[in-house]
Amino acid sequence: MAKRGTDAPRLWGDDLSATARRHLAALYDENPFLALLGVRVIEASRGRVQLDAEVRHAFTNVYGVAHGAIAMALADTAMGAACFSCDRRAMTLDMGMNFLRPLPEGARATAVGEVIHDGRQTMVCEARVFDETGELCLKAQGTFFVIEEPVEREE
Repeated sequence: MAKRGTDAPRLWGDDLSATARRHLAALYDENPFLALLGVRVIEASRGRVQLDAEVRHAFTNVYGVAHGAIAMALADTAMGAACFSCDRRAMTLDMGMNFLRPLPEGARATAVGEVIHDGRQTMVCEARVFDETGELCLKAQGTFFVIEEPVEREE
């Protein structure tokens, strides 16, 4: 599979471990679902990840706006990546969303995921999805089950 990491600048925070950097790069460069969506990691620091994707025609509904599943996938992915940025592997247990305004076709949607609780067995995260003008379109919260204990931090 072709690597997609060079099509957007990656801003890694100083607090992001080398392991987390590798995991985030592999997750987004080698994930076929995210390749289909065109998701790019834009910025990452410990507990916070920003990514983006274009709302292509294939992702819209009959109203010409992003299907809710696309917005949900962006939010879920941003929150899961935020877990990765804490050197944790986790799976979504539960997720709730509030759709605030539509994401129009052609817009570049930006999703920001943040860890708000980093527990031993579960993590709680929030995500916000914005349109290209910076308008908040969606807010989500998710609970994630930790499937791998924290790895040794490499500097």
